[in-house]
Amino acid sequence: MCGIVGYIGTFRDPKEVLLTGLKHLEYRGYDSAGVAWLENGKTHIEKCKGKVAQLENQIKNVSIKSTIALGHTRWATHGKPSTINAHPHQVGNITVVHNGIIENYIELKKELRAQGYTFQSETDTEVIACLIKKESEKSKTLEESVQKALRKLQGSYAIVVMNELEPEKLVAAKKASPLVIGIGKKEYFLASDIPALLSFTKQVAYLDDYETAILTPHRVEFQNMKGEHISKKITTITWSAQTIEKAGFEHFMLKEIYEQPQAIIHTLSGNLSENHDKVLLPLEEAFFNNVQTIYLIACGTAWHASLIGKYLLEKFANIRAEIDLASEFRYRNPILKENDLLIVTSQSGETADSLAALQLAKERGIKTLAICNAKESSIARAADQIIYTEAGPEIGVASTKAFTTQILIFNLLSLYLAQKNKNVSKEILELTKIPSYMEQVLSQAEKIKNIASKYYQKLAALYMGRDILYPIALEGALKLKEIAYIQAHGYPAGEMKHGPIALVDQELPVIALLQNDSIFEKMMSNVEEVKAREGIVIAISQKPIKIADDNIILPLAQWHINPFLYSIPIQLFAYYMARFKGTDVDQPRNLAKSVTVE
Repeated sequence: MCGIVGYIGTFRDPKEVLLTGLKHLEYRGYDSAGVAWLENGKTHIEKCKGKVAQLENQIKNVSIKSTIALGHTRWATHGKPSTINAHPHQVGNITVVHNGIIENYIELKKELRAQGYTFQSETDTEVIACLIKKESEKSKTLEESVQKALRKLQGSYAIVVMNELEPEKLVAAKKASPLVIGIGKKEYFLASDIPALLSFTKQVAYLDDYETAILTPHRVEFQNMKGEHISKKITTITWSAQTIEKAGFEHFMLKEIYEQPQAIIHTLSGNLSENHDKVLLPLEEAFFNNVQTIYLIACGTAWHASLIGKYLLEKFANIRAEIDLASEFRYRNPILKENDLLIVTSQSGETADSLAALQLAKERGIKTLAICNAKESSIARAADQIIYTEAGPEIGVASTKAFTTQILIFNLLSLYLAQKNKNVSKEILELTKIPSYMEQVLSQAEKIKNIASKYYQKLAALYMGRDILYPIALEGALKLKEIAYIQAHGYPAGEMKHGPIALVDQELPVIALLQNDSIFEKMMSNVEEVKAREGIVIAISQKPIKIADDNIILPLAQWHINPFLYSIPIQLFAYYMARFKGTDVDQPRNLAKSVTVE
Protein backbone atom coordinates (compact mmCIF):
# COMPACT_ATOMS: atom_id res chain seq x y z
CA MET A 1 0.00 0.00 0.00
CA CYS A 2 1.77 3.12 -1.30
CA GLY A 3 5.31 3.00 -2.61
CA ILE A 4 8.47 4.93 -1.77
CA VAL A 5 11.61 5.14 -3.88
CA GLY A 6 14.65 7.28 -3.09
CA TYR A 7 18.11 7.74 -4.60
CA ILE A 8 21.27 9.54 -3.61
CA GLY A 9 24.45 9.19 -5.64
CA THR A 10 26.36 10.37 -8.70
CA PHE A 11 26.41 7.27 -10.93
CA ARG A 12 22.87 7.09 -12.28
CA ASP A 13 20.11 9.15 -13.82
CA PRO A 14 17.78 9.68 -10.86
CA LYS A 15 14.74 9.85 -13.13
CA GLU A 16 15.47 6.34 -14.37
CA VAL A 17 15.89 5.06 -10.81
CA LEU A 18 12.63 6.62 -9.63
CA LEU A 19 10.48 5.53 -12.57
CA THR A 20 11.92 2.01 -12.64
CA GLY A 21 11.43 1.64 -8.91
CA LEU A 22 7.89 3.04 -8.93
CA LYS A 23 6.87 0.73 -11.77
CA HIS A 24 8.12 -2.24 -9.77
CA LEU A 25 5.96 -1.10 -6.83
CA GLU A 26 2.76 -0.67 -8.84
CA TYR A 27 1.48 -4.02 -7.55
CA ARG A 28 1.10 -2.43 -4.10
CA GLY A 29 -1.90 -0.40 -5.27
CA TYR A 30 -2.05 3.39 -5.69
CA ASP A 31 -4.04 6.24 -7.23
CA SER A 32 -1.46 9.02 -7.74
CA ALA A 33 2.27 9.38 -8.26
CA GLY A 34 4.97 11.98 -7.88
CA VAL A 35 8.69 12.73 -7.80
CA ALA A 36 10.88 15.40 -6.23
CA TRP A 37 14.53 16.28 -6.65
CA LEU A 38 17.02 18.96 -5.58
CA GLU A 39 18.78 20.91 -8.29
CA ASN A 40 20.91 23.99 -7.68
CA GLY A 41 19.60 24.24 -4.14
CA LYS A 42 15.95 24.27 -5.20
CA THR A 43 13.29 21.58 -4.86
CA HIS A 44 11.44 20.52 -8.00
CA ILE A 45 8.23 18.49 -7.73
CA GLU A 46 6.15 16.80 -10.42
CA LYS A 47 3.06 14.79 -9.51
CA CYS A 48 -0.28 13.70 -10.91
CA LYS A 49 -3.44 11.75 -10.21
CA GLY A 50 -3.32 8.38 -11.97
CA LYS A 51 -0.69 5.86 -12.97
CA VAL A 52 3.11 6.02 -13.11
CA ALA A 53 2.81 5.98 -16.91
CA GLN A 54 1.05 9.35 -16.73
CA LEU A 55 3.79 10.74 -14.52
CA GLU A 56 6.42 9.37 -16.89
CA ASN A 57 4.75 11.14 -19.81
CA GLN A 58 4.49 14.32 -17.76
CA ILE A 59 8.25 14.44 -17.14
CA LYS A 60 9.48 12.87 -20.39
CA ASN A 61 11.06 16.15 -21.50
CA VAL A 62 12.37 17.04 -18.04
CA SER A 63 16.08 16.53 -17.50
CA ILE A 64 16.80 15.81 -13.84
CA LYS A 65 20.36 16.92 -13.11
CA SER A 66 20.54 15.94 -9.50
CA THR A 67 22.22 13.57 -7.07
CA ILE A 68 19.23 13.31 -4.73
CA ALA A 69 15.62 12.42 -5.57
CA LEU A 70 12.40 10.95 -4.16
CA GLY A 71 9.47 9.14 -5.74
CA HIS A 72 6.10 8.03 -4.39
CA THR A 73 2.88 6.27 -5.33
CA ARG A 74 -0.07 7.08 -3.04
CA TRP A 75 -3.07 4.98 -2.04
CA ALA A 76 -5.61 7.48 -0.72
CA THR A 77 -6.41 7.45 2.98
CA HIS A 78 -6.78 11.07 4.10
CA GLY A 79 -8.09 13.08 1.18
CA LYS A 80 -9.37 11.97 -2.20
CA PRO A 81 -7.04 10.91 -5.04
CA SER A 82 -5.85 14.18 -6.59
CA THR A 83 -2.72 15.94 -7.74
CA ILE A 84 -2.66 18.24 -4.72
CA ASN A 85 -2.94 15.30 -2.32
CA ALA A 86 -0.27 13.29 -4.15
CA HIS A 87 3.21 13.01 -2.63
CA PRO A 88 5.85 14.43 -2.28
CA HIS A 89 4.72 17.27 0.03
CA GLN A 90 6.85 20.35 0.55
CA VAL A 91 6.79 22.88 3.39
CA GLY A 92 9.43 25.56 2.98
CA ASN A 93 12.80 23.87 2.54
CA ILE A 94 11.50 20.43 3.69
CA THR A 95 10.12 17.76 1.34
CA VAL A 96 8.56 14.51 2.57
CA VAL A 97 7.17 11.25 1.20
CA HIS A 98 5.21 9.07 3.61
CA ASN A 99 3.49 5.70 3.87
CA GLY A 100 1.19 4.99 6.80
CA ILE A 101 -1.42 6.87 8.81
CA ILE A 102 -0.88 9.59 11.40
CA GLU A 103 -3.70 9.11 13.89
CA ASN A 104 -3.33 12.41 15.76
CA TYR A 105 -2.89 14.58 12.67
CA ILE A 106 -6.09 16.60 13.36
CA GLU A 107 -4.84 17.77 16.77
CA LEU A 108 -1.38 18.49 15.34
CA LYS A 109 -2.85 20.38 12.42
CA LYS A 110 -4.86 22.55 14.80
CA GLU A 111 -1.74 23.36 16.84
CA LEU A 112 0.32 24.14 13.74
CA ARG A 113 -2.37 26.40 12.28
CA ALA A 114 -2.41 28.35 15.56
CA GLN A 115 1.34 28.85 15.07
CA GLY A 116 0.86 30.27 11.57
CA TYR A 117 1.33 27.21 9.37
CA THR A 118 -0.98 26.77 6.37
CA PHE A 119 -1.93 23.56 4.59
CA GLN A 120 -2.42 22.96 0.89
CA SER A 121 -3.63 19.34 0.92
CA GLU A 122 -6.14 17.16 2.81
CA THR A 123 -3.44 14.68 3.82
CA ASP A 124 -2.02 13.75 7.20
CA THR A 125 1.45 13.73 5.60
CA GLU A 126 1.65 17.50 5.30
CA VAL A 127 1.57 17.67 9.10
CA ILE A 128 4.85 15.69 9.17
CA ALA A 129 6.50 18.15 6.78
CA CYS A 130 5.33 21.08 8.93
CA LEU A 131 6.63 19.50 12.13
CA ILE A 132 10.04 18.78 10.60
CA LYS A 133 10.18 22.31 9.20
CA LYS A 134 9.40 23.69 12.65
CA GLU A 135 12.05 21.53 14.34
CA SER A 136 14.64 22.36 11.65
CA GLU A 137 14.62 25.98 12.75
CA LYS A 138 16.17 25.00 16.12
CA SER A 139 18.08 21.81 15.26
CA LYS A 140 21.61 21.37 13.98
CA THR A 141 20.92 18.60 11.47
CA LEU A 142 18.06 17.20 9.39
CA GLU A 143 18.16 13.89 11.25
CA GLU A 144 17.78 15.69 14.56
CA SER A 145 14.77 17.59 13.18
CA VAL A 146 13.18 14.37 11.95
CA GLN A 147 13.75 12.50 15.20
CA LYS A 148 12.23 15.30 17.28
CA ALA A 149 9.22 15.66 14.98
CA LEU A 150 8.48 11.94 14.94
CA ARG A 151 8.23 11.80 18.72
CA LYS A 152 5.01 13.82 18.41
CA LEU A 153 3.34 11.43 15.98
CA GLN A 154 0.86 8.69 16.81
CA GLY A 155 0.24 6.03 14.16
CA SER A 156 2.36 4.42 11.49
CA TYR A 157 4.92 5.83 9.12
CA ALA A 158 7.72 5.17 6.71
CA ILE A 159 9.12 8.54 5.67
CA VAL A 160 11.98 9.90 3.62
CA VAL A 161 12.93 13.56 3.96
CA MET A 162 15.17 15.97 2.07
CA ASN A 163 16.16 19.52 2.97
CA GLU A 164 17.26 22.27 0.58
CA LEU A 165 19.71 23.44 3.24
CA GLU A 166 21.44 20.01 3.37
CA PRO A 167 21.41 19.09 -0.33
CA GLU A 168 23.54 15.95 -0.01
CA LYS A 169 21.47 14.09 2.56
CA LEU A 170 18.34 11.95 2.77
CA VAL A 171 16.88 10.96 6.13
CA ALA A 172 14.52 8.00 6.45
CA ALA A 173 12.63 6.59 9.43
CA LYS A 174 9.94 4.03 10.09
CA LYS A 175 7.34 2.75 12.52
CA ALA A 176 4.98 -0.11 11.55
CA SER A 177 5.46 0.47 7.82
CA PRO A 178 8.26 -1.13 5.79
CA LEU A 179 11.37 0.64 4.52
CA VAL A 180 14.46 -0.93 2.95
CA ILE A 181 17.85 0.64 2.30
CA GLY A 182 19.67 -0.46 -0.86
CA ILE A 183 23.46 -0.27 -0.70
CA GLY A 184 25.60 0.35 -3.77
CA LYS A 185 29.11 1.65 -4.39
CA LYS A 186 29.01 5.29 -3.35
CA GLU A 187 25.27 5.36 -4.04
CA TYR A 188 22.28 4.42 -1.92
CA PHE A 189 18.63 3.62 -2.53
CA LEU A 190 15.43 3.56 -0.50
CA ALA A 191 12.23 1.66 -1.15
CA SER A 192 9.08 0.27 0.42
CA ASP A 193 9.86 -3.16 -0.95
CA ILE A 194 12.65 -5.18 -2.57
CA PRO A 195 11.35 -5.21 -6.20
CA ALA A 196 12.04 -1.48 -6.51
CA LEU A 197 15.74 -2.07 -5.79
CA LEU A 198 16.58 -5.23 -7.71
CA SER A 199 17.57 -3.47 -10.93
CA PHE A 200 20.25 -1.55 -9.01
CA THR A 201 21.50 -3.57 -6.04
CA LYS A 202 20.99 -6.80 -4.09
CA GLN A 203 22.63 -5.56 -0.89
CA VAL A 204 20.00 -4.27 1.52
CA ALA A 205 19.42 -3.33 5.15
CA TYR A 206 15.99 -3.32 6.76
CA LEU A 207 14.99 -0.50 9.05
CA ASP A 208 13.30 -1.54 12.27
CA ASP A 209 10.71 0.52 14.13
CA TYR A 210 11.98 3.75 15.67
CA GLU A 211 15.18 3.70 13.61
CA THR A 212 16.59 6.36 11.33
CA ALA A 213 18.85 6.08 8.28
CA ILE A 214 21.01 9.03 7.19
CA LEU A 215 22.17 8.69 3.59
CA THR A 216 24.75 10.72 1.68
CA PRO A 217 26.44 9.85 -1.65
CA HIS A 218 29.37 8.46 0.36
CA ARG A 219 27.89 6.58 3.31
CA VAL A 220 24.81 5.43 5.23
CA GLU A 221 24.52 5.70 8.99
CA PHE A 222 21.83 4.18 11.19
CA GLN A 223 20.59 5.74 14.42
CA ASN A 224 17.88 5.19 17.01
CA MET A 225 15.43 7.99 17.78
CA LYS A 226 17.81 9.37 20.39
CA GLY A 227 20.42 9.97 17.71
CA GLU A 228 22.67 7.16 18.91
CA HIS A 229 24.56 5.10 16.34
CA ILE A 230 23.36 1.51 15.77
CA SER A 231 24.68 -1.33 13.61
CA LYS A 232 22.58 -3.02 10.92
CA LYS A 233 22.97 -6.37 9.22
CA ILE A 234 23.45 -6.27 5.44
CA THR A 235 21.38 -8.91 3.61
CA THR A 236 21.93 -10.20 0.07
CA ILE A 237 18.77 -10.73 -1.97
CA THR A 238 18.95 -14.02 -3.85
CA TRP A 239 16.23 -13.51 -6.47
CA SER A 240 16.73 -11.44 -9.62
CA ALA A 241 14.91 -8.63 -11.37
CA GLN A 242 13.83 -11.12 -14.05
CA THR A 243 11.66 -12.96 -11.52
CA ILE A 244 9.35 -9.94 -11.30
CA GLU A 245 8.75 -9.78 -15.06
CA LYS A 246 5.75 -11.32 -16.84
CA ALA A 247 7.85 -13.80 -18.84
CA GLY A 248 5.44 -13.82 -21.80
CA PHE A 249 2.22 -14.06 -19.79
CA GLU A 250 -0.44 -11.43 -20.33
CA HIS A 251 -0.72 -10.73 -16.60
CA PHE A 252 1.32 -11.36 -13.48
CA MET A 253 -1.65 -13.15 -11.95
CA LEU A 254 -1.77 -15.73 -14.75
CA LYS A 255 2.01 -16.20 -14.54
CA GLU A 256 1.77 -16.75 -10.80
CA ILE A 257 -1.07 -19.25 -11.17
CA TYR A 258 1.17 -21.29 -13.47
CA GLU A 259 4.14 -20.89 -11.11
CA GLN A 260 2.35 -22.76 -8.33
CA PRO A 261 3.75 -26.25 -9.01
CA GLN A 262 7.29 -24.86 -8.85
CA ALA A 263 6.47 -22.78 -5.76
CA ILE A 264 5.27 -25.96 -4.03
CA ILE A 265 8.53 -27.71 -4.95
CA HIS A 266 10.57 -24.81 -3.56
CA THR A 267 8.60 -24.74 -0.31
CA LEU A 268 8.89 -28.52 0.13
CA SER A 269 12.63 -28.38 -0.50
CA GLY A 270 14.54 -28.66 2.76
CA ASN A 271 11.39 -29.32 4.76
CA LEU A 272 11.24 -33.06 4.07
CA SER A 273 13.62 -35.89 4.91
CA GLU A 274 15.59 -37.54 2.12
CA ASN A 275 13.07 -40.40 1.95
CA HIS A 276 10.12 -37.99 2.08
CA ASP A 277 8.72 -39.75 5.14
CA LYS A 278 9.39 -37.08 7.80
CA VAL A 279 8.78 -33.37 8.03
CA LEU A 280 11.76 -31.21 8.96
CA LEU A 281 10.95 -27.63 9.92
CA PRO A 282 13.30 -24.84 11.09
CA LEU A 283 11.80 -24.80 14.58
CA GLU A 284 13.25 -25.26 18.04
CA GLU A 285 12.41 -28.81 19.16
CA ALA A 286 10.80 -27.72 22.42
CA PHE A 287 8.82 -24.84 20.91
CA PHE A 288 5.50 -26.72 20.87
CA ASN A 289 5.92 -28.36 24.27
CA ASN A 290 2.75 -27.99 26.37
CA VAL A 291 0.91 -25.96 23.70
CA GLN A 292 -2.82 -26.44 24.33
CA THR A 293 -4.52 -23.94 22.00
CA ILE A 294 -3.25 -22.43 18.77
CA TYR A 295 -4.65 -19.09 17.65
CA LEU A 296 -4.52 -18.59 13.88
CA ILE A 297 -4.49 -14.92 12.93
CA ALA A 298 -4.51 -13.43 9.42
CA CYS A 299 -6.31 -11.17 6.94
CA GLY A 300 -7.94 -11.78 3.56
CA THR A 301 -6.58 -14.72 1.56
CA ALA A 302 -4.13 -15.60 4.34
CA TRP A 303 -7.15 -15.96 6.65
CA HIS A 304 -8.62 -18.53 4.25
CA ALA A 305 -5.32 -20.43 4.30
CA SER A 306 -5.37 -20.28 8.10
CA LEU A 307 -8.91 -21.66 8.17
CA ILE A 308 -7.63 -24.65 6.19
CA GLY A 309 -4.83 -24.78 8.77
CA LYS A 310 -7.43 -25.15 11.52
CA TYR A 311 -8.88 -28.26 9.83
CA LEU A 312 -5.39 -29.72 9.37
CA LEU A 313 -4.08 -29.00 12.88
CA GLU A 314 -7.14 -30.43 14.57
CA LYS A 315 -7.28 -33.55 12.38
CA PHE A 316 -3.59 -34.48 12.25
CA ALA A 317 -2.04 -32.89 15.33
CA ASN A 318 -5.13 -33.14 17.56
CA ILE A 319 -4.52 -29.63 18.88
CA ARG A 320 -7.32 -27.17 19.38
CA ALA A 321 -7.07 -24.33 16.86
CA GLU A 322 -9.01 -21.06 17.04
CA ILE A 323 -9.11 -18.69 14.08
CA ASP A 324 -9.61 -14.94 14.09
CA LEU A 325 -9.34 -12.05 11.68
CA ALA A 326 -6.38 -9.94 12.74
CA SER A 327 -8.44 -6.75 12.49
CA GLU A 328 -10.88 -8.10 15.11
CA PHE A 329 -8.59 -10.13 17.34
CA ARG A 330 -6.97 -7.41 19.41
CA TYR A 331 -10.18 -5.44 19.89
CA ARG A 332 -12.16 -8.26 21.51
CA ASN A 333 -9.93 -8.72 24.58
CA PRO A 334 -8.84 -12.26 23.61
CA ILE A 335 -8.35 -14.64 26.53
CA LEU A 336 -4.78 -15.89 26.08
CA LYS A 337 -3.20 -18.40 28.44
CA GLU A 338 0.37 -19.35 29.25
CA ASN A 339 0.40 -22.47 27.05
CA ASP A 340 -1.22 -20.87 24.01
CA LEU A 341 0.51 -20.22 20.71
CA LEU A 342 -0.31 -17.52 18.17
CA ILE A 343 0.41 -18.20 14.49
CA VAL A 344 0.31 -15.16 12.20
CA THR A 345 0.16 -15.74 8.44
CA SER A 346 1.00 -12.94 5.99
CA GLN A 347 2.28 -12.94 2.43
CA SER A 348 4.10 -9.61 2.78
CA GLY A 349 5.01 -9.84 6.43
CA GLU A 350 3.96 -6.20 6.73
CA THR A 351 0.17 -6.51 7.17
CA ALA A 352 -0.58 -3.87 9.81
CA ASP A 353 -3.44 -5.64 11.60
CA SER A 354 -1.56 -8.95 11.69
CA LEU A 355 1.58 -7.29 13.03
CA ALA A 356 -0.46 -5.57 15.75
CA ALA A 357 -2.03 -8.90 16.76
CA LEU A 358 1.43 -10.45 16.95
CA GLN A 359 2.66 -7.63 19.15
CA LEU A 360 -0.35 -8.05 21.44
CA ALA A 361 0.47 -11.74 21.91
CA LYS A 362 4.09 -10.91 22.70
CA GLU A 363 2.98 -8.33 25.27
CA ARG A 364 0.87 -11.05 26.90
CA GLY A 365 3.87 -13.42 27.00
CA ILE A 366 2.44 -15.85 24.45
CA LYS A 367 4.63 -17.82 22.02
CA THR A 368 4.43 -16.58 18.44
CA LEU A 369 5.11 -18.18 15.08
CA ALA A 370 4.97 -16.46 11.67
CA ILE A 371 4.22 -17.97 8.27
CA CYS A 372 5.48 -15.52 5.71
CA ASN A 373 6.85 -15.16 2.18
CA ALA A 374 9.01 -12.07 2.72
CA LYS A 375 12.44 -12.53 4.27
CA GLU A 376 13.34 -10.06 7.02
CA SER A 377 9.85 -8.51 6.97
CA SER A 378 8.45 -6.89 10.12
CA ILE A 379 6.34 -9.91 11.09
CA ALA A 380 9.17 -12.34 10.35
CA ARG A 381 11.54 -10.41 12.59
CA ALA A 382 9.02 -9.89 15.40
CA ALA A 383 7.88 -13.53 15.77
CA ASP A 384 9.62 -16.00 18.08
CA GLN A 385 9.82 -18.53 15.24
CA ILE A 386 9.38 -18.20 11.47
CA ILE A 387 8.55 -20.62 8.66
CA TYR A 388 9.01 -19.11 5.21
CA THR A 389 6.98 -20.02 2.19
CA GLU A 390 9.19 -20.09 -0.88
CA ALA A 391 6.68 -18.74 -3.38
CA GLY A 392 9.05 -16.14 -4.80
CA PRO A 393 7.85 -12.59 -5.44
CA GLU A 394 4.11 -12.30 -5.99
CA ILE A 395 3.23 -9.17 -7.97
CA GLY A 396 -0.45 -9.63 -8.79
CA VAL A 397 -2.62 -8.04 -6.09
CA ALA A 398 -4.90 -11.10 -5.98
CA SER A 399 -2.86 -13.75 -4.18
CA THR A 400 -2.44 -17.17 -5.81
CA LYS A 401 0.88 -18.93 -5.23
CA ALA A 402 1.28 -17.30 -1.81
CA PHE A 403 -2.07 -18.85 -0.85
CA THR A 404 -1.22 -22.39 -1.90
CA THR A 405 2.25 -22.28 -0.31
CA GLN A 406 0.65 -21.09 2.94
CA ILE A 407 -1.67 -24.12 2.78
CA LEU A 408 1.43 -26.25 2.25
CA ILE A 409 3.10 -24.85 5.36
CA PHE A 410 0.01 -25.68 7.40
CA ASN A 411 0.15 -29.22 6.00
CA LEU A 412 3.82 -29.50 6.92
CA LEU A 413 3.28 -28.04 10.37
CA SER A 414 0.31 -30.31 11.15
CA LEU A 415 2.16 -33.43 10.02
CA TYR A 416 5.33 -32.31 11.84
CA LEU A 417 3.36 -32.19 15.09
CA ALA A 418 1.50 -35.41 14.31
CA GLN A 419 4.61 -37.46 13.54
CA LYS A 420 5.71 -37.29 17.17
CA ASN A 421 2.80 -39.52 18.19
CA LYS A 422 1.77 -41.52 15.11
CA ASN A 423 2.90 -42.70 11.71
CA VAL A 424 1.87 -40.16 9.05
CA SER A 425 4.53 -41.08 6.49
CA LYS A 426 1.91 -41.83 3.80
CA GLU A 427 0.32 -38.39 4.23
CA ILE A 428 3.76 -36.75 4.11
CA LEU A 429 4.72 -38.63 0.93
CA GLU A 430 1.46 -37.48 -0.66
CA LEU A 431 2.67 -33.86 -0.42
CA THR A 432 5.33 -34.62 -3.03
CA LYS A 433 2.57 -35.42 -5.57
CA ILE A 434 1.00 -31.95 -5.37
CA PRO A 435 3.00 -30.39 -8.26
CA SER A 436 1.99 -33.21 -10.59
CA TYR A 437 -1.66 -32.91 -9.57
CA MET A 438 -1.50 -29.15 -10.13
CA GLU A 439 -0.08 -29.58 -13.62
CA GLN A 440 -3.01 -31.85 -14.47
CA VAL A 441 -5.47 -29.20 -13.32
CA LEU A 442 -3.65 -26.42 -15.18
CA SER A 443 -4.02 -28.41 -18.40
CA GLN A 444 -7.76 -27.64 -18.18
CA ALA A 445 -7.25 -23.87 -18.37
CA GLU A 446 -8.84 -23.59 -21.82
CA LYS A 447 -11.94 -25.42 -20.63
CA ILE A 448 -12.23 -23.12 -17.62
CA LYS A 449 -11.80 -20.14 -19.93
CA ASN A 450 -14.70 -21.37 -22.07
CA ILE A 451 -16.89 -21.75 -19.00
CA ALA A 452 -16.03 -18.22 -17.87
CA SER A 453 -17.00 -16.90 -21.32
CA LYS A 454 -20.58 -18.06 -20.66
CA TYR A 455 -21.00 -16.31 -17.32
CA TYR A 456 -18.82 -13.19 -17.16
CA GLN A 457 -21.83 -10.90 -17.64
CA LYS A 458 -23.61 -12.28 -14.59
CA LEU A 459 -24.04 -9.84 -11.73
CA ALA A 460 -23.44 -12.26 -8.86
CA ALA A 461 -22.26 -15.75 -7.96
CA LEU A 462 -22.37 -18.17 -5.04
CA TYR A 463 -19.62 -20.60 -4.02
CA MET A 464 -20.39 -23.50 -1.73
CA GLY A 465 -18.28 -26.21 -0.16
CA ARG A 466 -18.05 -28.32 2.95
CA ASP A 467 -15.31 -29.30 5.36
CA ILE A 468 -11.82 -28.40 4.14
CA LEU A 469 -13.27 -27.04 0.86
CA TYR A 470 -15.40 -24.43 2.63
CA PRO A 471 -12.37 -22.07 2.84
CA ILE A 472 -11.82 -22.63 -0.90
CA ALA A 473 -15.41 -21.46 -1.48
CA LEU A 474 -14.58 -18.30 0.50
CA GLU A 475 -11.40 -17.80 -1.50
CA GLY A 476 -13.18 -18.32 -4.82
CA ALA A 477 -15.74 -15.67 -3.95
CA LEU A 478 -13.01 -13.28 -2.82
CA LYS A 479 -11.07 -13.72 -6.06
CA LEU A 480 -14.18 -13.00 -8.16
CA LYS A 481 -14.88 -9.84 -6.15
CA GLU A 482 -11.28 -8.67 -6.21
CA ILE A 483 -10.53 -8.80 -9.91
CA ALA A 484 -13.85 -9.22 -11.80
CA TYR A 485 -15.84 -6.87 -9.54
CA ILE A 486 -18.69 -9.40 -9.37
CA GLN A 487 -20.71 -9.66 -6.17
CA ALA A 488 -19.86 -13.13 -4.86
CA HIS A 489 -20.38 -15.03 -1.62
CA GLY A 490 -18.78 -18.17 -0.24
CA TYR A 491 -20.82 -20.41 2.04
CA PRO A 492 -20.58 -23.71 3.84
CA ALA A 493 -23.08 -25.70 1.77
CA GLY A 494 -25.10 -26.75 4.79
CA GLU A 495 -25.93 -23.07 5.40
CA MET A 496 -27.51 -22.55 1.98
CA LYS A 497 -30.98 -23.31 3.35
CA HIS A 498 -30.51 -20.69 6.07
CA GLY A 499 -30.71 -17.68 3.77
CA PRO A 500 -28.52 -17.76 0.64
CA ILE A 501 -30.85 -20.10 -1.23
CA ALA A 502 -33.24 -17.13 -1.52
CA LEU A 503 -30.82 -15.70 -4.10
CA VAL A 504 -30.98 -18.72 -6.40
CA ASP A 505 -32.70 -18.15 -9.74
CA GLN A 506 -32.07 -18.74 -13.44
CA GLU A 507 -29.41 -16.01 -13.51
CA LEU A 508 -27.25 -17.10 -10.58
CA PRO A 509 -24.16 -19.28 -11.14
CA VAL A 510 -23.45 -21.50 -8.14
CA ILE A 511 -19.94 -22.94 -8.04
CA ALA A 512 -20.16 -26.20 -6.12
CA LEU A 513 -16.99 -27.81 -4.72
CA LEU A 514 -17.49 -31.55 -4.26
CA GLN A 515 -14.86 -34.00 -3.04
CA ASN A 516 -15.21 -37.78 -2.94
CA ASP A 517 -15.60 -38.26 0.78
CA SER A 518 -18.16 -39.14 3.43
CA ILE A 519 -20.14 -35.93 2.86
CA PHE A 520 -20.29 -36.17 -0.93
CA GLU A 521 -23.98 -37.16 -0.81
CA LYS A 522 -24.77 -34.22 1.46
CA MET A 523 -23.09 -31.89 -1.04
CA MET A 524 -25.12 -33.50 -3.81
CA SER A 525 -28.29 -32.72 -1.86
CA ASN A 526 -27.25 -29.05 -1.83
CA VAL A 527 -26.63 -29.18 -5.58
CA GLU A 528 -30.07 -30.72 -6.09
CA GLU A 529 -31.61 -27.89 -4.08
CA VAL A 530 -29.99 -25.34 -6.38
CA LYS A 531 -31.14 -27.14 -9.54
CA ALA A 532 -34.67 -27.48 -8.15
CA ARG A 533 -34.79 -23.68 -8.16
CA GLU A 534 -33.41 -23.45 -11.71
CA GLY A 535 -30.01 -22.18 -10.60
CA ILE A 536 -26.89 -22.62 -12.73
CA VAL A 537 -24.44 -25.17 -11.29
CA ILE A 538 -20.74 -25.21 -12.14
CA ALA A 539 -19.41 -28.34 -10.45
CA ILE A 540 -15.75 -28.66 -9.51
CA SER A 541 -15.42 -32.28 -8.48
CA GLN A 542 -13.52 -35.53 -8.81
CA LYS A 543 -16.17 -37.21 -10.94
CA PRO A 544 -18.83 -35.91 -13.36
CA ILE A 545 -21.97 -34.43 -11.82
CA LYS A 546 -24.72 -35.18 -14.33
CA ILE A 547 -27.15 -32.47 -13.26
CA ALA A 548 -24.48 -29.73 -13.37
CA ASP A 549 -24.51 -27.24 -16.23
CA ASP A 550 -20.70 -27.38 -16.40
CA ASN A 551 -18.15 -29.79 -14.95
CA ILE A 552 -14.48 -29.33 -14.09
CA ILE A 553 -13.06 -32.74 -13.17
CA LEU A 554 -10.04 -32.92 -10.87
CA PRO A 555 -7.66 -35.78 -10.03
CA LEU A 556 -8.60 -38.01 -7.10
CA ALA A 557 -6.36 -37.19 -4.14
CA GLN A 558 -6.22 -37.52 -0.38
CA TRP A 559 -8.29 -35.18 1.79
CA HIS A 560 -5.43 -32.89 2.84
CA ILE A 561 -4.26 -32.50 -0.78
CA ASN A 562 -7.64 -31.41 -2.18
CA PRO A 563 -7.34 -27.69 -1.30
CA PHE A 564 -4.37 -27.40 -3.68
CA LEU A 565 -6.32 -28.95 -6.56
CA TYR A 566 -9.51 -26.94 -6.01
CA SER A 567 -7.62 -23.66 -5.66
CA ILE A 568 -6.49 -23.59 -9.28
CA PRO A 569 -9.94 -23.75 -10.96
CA ILE A 570 -11.34 -20.97 -8.77
CA GLN A 571 -8.26 -18.82 -9.53
CA LEU A 572 -8.47 -19.43 -13.27
CA PHE A 573 -12.23 -18.90 -13.31
CA ALA A 574 -11.87 -15.50 -11.61
CA TYR A 575 -8.97 -14.59 -13.90
CA TYR A 576 -10.87 -15.34 -17.11
CA MET A 577 -14.06 -13.71 -15.84
CA ALA A 578 -12.00 -10.55 -15.25
CA ARG A 579 -10.31 -10.87 -18.64
CA PHE A 580 -13.65 -11.04 -20.45
CA LYS A 581 -14.96 -8.08 -18.43
CA GLY A 582 -11.87 -6.03 -19.27
CA THR A 583 -10.93 -5.15 -15.69
CA ASP A 584 -7.39 -4.44 -14.48
CA VAL A 585 -6.40 -7.96 -13.38
CA ASP A 586 -3.07 -7.18 -11.72
CA GLN A 587 -4.03 -3.85 -10.15
CA PRO A 588 -7.75 -4.01 -9.33
CA ARG A 589 -9.39 -0.79 -8.26
CA ASN A 590 -9.17 0.35 -4.63
CA LEU A 591 -6.94 -2.57 -3.60
CA ALA A 592 -3.33 -2.80 -2.50
CA LYS A 593 -1.01 -5.79 -2.34
CA SER A 594 0.52 -4.99 1.01
CA VAL A 595 -1.95 -3.48 3.48
CA THR A 596 0.33 -1.56 5.80
CA VAL A 597 -2.39 0.57 7.43
CA GLU A 598 -5.34 -0.46 9.59
